Amino acid sequence: MPLERDIVIVGGCAAGMSAAAQARRVDPSARITIYEKGSYISYAPCGIPFFISGEVKRLEDLIHFTPEQFSEQRKVDVKVYHEVRKINVGERTVEVVDLKNSREFKKSFTSLLIATGASPVVPPLPGIDLEGVFSLRSMEDALSLKKYIEDKKPQKAVIVGGGYIGLEMATALRQIGMEVALVEMKEHLLPNLDEEITTIVERECREKGVELFLGESLLGLEGDGKMLRVQTTARKMDCDLVLLALGVRPNVHLAREAGIPLGTTGAIRTKPNQETEIPGIFSAGDCAETRHIVSGKPYWFPLATLANKQGRIAGENMAGGMLLFPGTVGTQTTKVFELEVGITGFSEKEARALGYETASHTTRTSSNPSYYPGAQPITMKMVMDVETRKVLGVQMVGRKGVAKRIDSAAVALHAQMTVDEVAWLDLSYAPPFSPVWDALIHCAQSLRAKTI
Repeated sequence: MPLERDIVIVGGCAAGMSAAAQARRVDPSARITIYEKGSYISYAPCGIPFFISGEVKRLEDLIHFTPEQFSEQRKVDVKVYHEVRKINVGERTVEVVDLKNSREFKKSFTSLLIATGASPVVPPLPGIDLEGVFSLRSMEDALSLKKYIEDKKPQKAVIVGGGYIGLEMATALRQIGMEVALVEMKEHLLPNLDEEITTIVERECREKGVELFLGESLLGLEGDGKMLRVQTTARKMDCDLVLLALGVRPNVHLAREAGIPLGTTGAIRTKPNQETEIPGIFSAGDCAETRHIVSGKPYWFPLATLANKQGRIAGENMAGGMLLFPGTVGTQTTKVFELEVGITGFSEKEARALGYETASHTTRTSSNPSYYPGAQPITMKMVMDVETRKVLGVQMVGRKGVAKRIDSAAVALHAQMTVDEVAWLDLSYAPPFSPVWDALIHCAQSLRAKTI
């Protein structure tokens, strides 16, 4: 008699929904239940800054499926406003609270996926709960911020945090006419990148009217219902909106309380099949640890592309398949005003912190031949391991063509290529797209010549 699978998924965003869809493809007869404590499932949180700016007109445009649509099309039982409070590993059950009806019950499972995502870092500082202070992670966060902007019409915002979300939101708020100041505790924006790249981003922000206060930490907030005052280690600033963009932490409370081991990164430790150390219990997405292909070490990378892939792997295996996730090289891109910024692999400071002896080279080339209209400069930095000559990471910034090239670099890192191999890649050429010596190849050739 075939195994009757009862699959339970905790979390209804990227990893959870991908897992449910794949499990259904593999096993049409499995019982699949998704518990999501919020009201939205299957949405694109990475699109929220573009909703705030007005480039995405409706919040609904960020939703891939409503609970009703997913239930109907995938034959999956989707339960919103249902919070899983406890995992009982021994008896293979979860304890669930129906938040609308204040009802508690247990649900058994044969396979369980923990896809609880991550939450914004909100430090316990004075005034952090004042009206007009926001963090931005969920659809509910997006609606609250949009409504506040429409109702209160704030004129000046202070963003705390100079990472990807902070910069995307600085861009969005400037586009809708607000004054923006940005506070970052490190000496440069995008602290995981190297200075050759970040200084260009900083210049762009200042040229677009963003005040930058670098090397300053948030101490607290004050407010009187109309005005907010931000206190940093160096100054006080008045504003009428504060956005906290201090990064995220993996939501691992459920796993920790159930005795499911965490990894060295603080996220849930998983095997290549996305299974935890407990047989039959899987984890995927922003709460799960993975492996960095370049270093071979545990890595935590909270991004939707990774969550979708891990979720598909987990769904396949919970339904009886045997897929393995190879890991990540940490590829990431963002748009800051007119600039495209990309990184794959490690920056030089990250690589050195991991113990590599590095060599690097930075080039300033062009997106197209100079004679072709619209050519724009691209600044690129390539980092290599001196011992093996393998490429450890590539960073780049420019107004055109960065996203195309960072993907080529990511493929090279997946293949663990040396700088000598990258230097002779057969990349596409035509004047509208690239010079004869593409920027990636030019950078690799320069680094090769510097180190042979």
